[in-house]
Amino acid sequence: MKVLLGILCAVLFSARGFDQTKAAEGDYPKGEWVSLFNGKDLTGWTPKIRYCELGDNNGDTFRVRDGLLQVRYDGGRYEKFGEQFGHLFYKDSFSNYRFRVEYRFVGEQCAEGPGWATRNSGVMIHGQDPRSMTRDQDFPVSIEVQLLGGNGKDKRTTSNLCTPGTNVVMNDELKLQHCISSSSKTYHGEQWVTAEIEVHNNEIIRHLLDGEVVLEYSKPQLDERDENARPLIKDGHLMLTGGTISLQSESHPIDFRKVEIMVLER
Repeated sequence: MKVLLGILCAVLFSARGFDQTKAAEGDYPKGEWVSLFNGKDLTGWTPKIRYCELGDNNGDTFRVRDGLLQVRYDGGRYEKFGEQFGHLFYKDSFSNYRFRVEYRFVGEQCAEGPGWATRNSGVMIHGQDPRSMTRDQDFPVSIEVQLLGGNGKDKRTTSNLCTPGTNVVMNDELKLQHCISSSSKTYHGEQWVTAEIEVHNNEIIRHLLDGEVVLEYSKPQLDERDENARPLIKDGHLMLTGGTISLQSESHPIDFRKVEIMVLER
């Protein structure tokens, strides 16, 4: 079965891989929101969970219930989290678009999940092809739009930036730190939050909440210091102009009720 899943995943990503952004975007209407989640099943999406093969949905981590795309840890293989970070990859790659999700954190964190991952998830953009990830790789080389929930009392911004295997430029300065906070307010409880990302290939990326820009940067690029990024560097070319999109599993249950994209004119 795992061999069959691997073959199916290779076919799924072969036509629209990391370097096929132009072809994929040509199949989408320009300037119109398109749902990437059908509300019924995971059609178009493929899981890659740490220590598992591509396509192995360990413990039914990613599932659809009551019209929601859910991330859960009650499937029998999560007595403790064990740093089994996961990502659910969409089949197409993109470079010039707007992307939005409606999400909420629910319930309790998986046992022995890291403290920083409480009410923590993310959207990974400009990501690597999951076929190039190693079996024990924790995060895809990508730009992470971090989704965070408050603990009911303390301030905690969301739509922050994290950079697994990458760097960005802000205010004409190359930023080497792993995470940068946005200017957002804190979202406590189990309320629905709409996060939007505006991406113009390598030129500008904006994080928006409630229609307001809370973080902006440019020139996303591979980080030569990172062991997972180095194999992706070809002929010294670092700049990222597009890539995969994935939703994260980081040990806290989360629901997504909308996952949408609008391909933009270049």
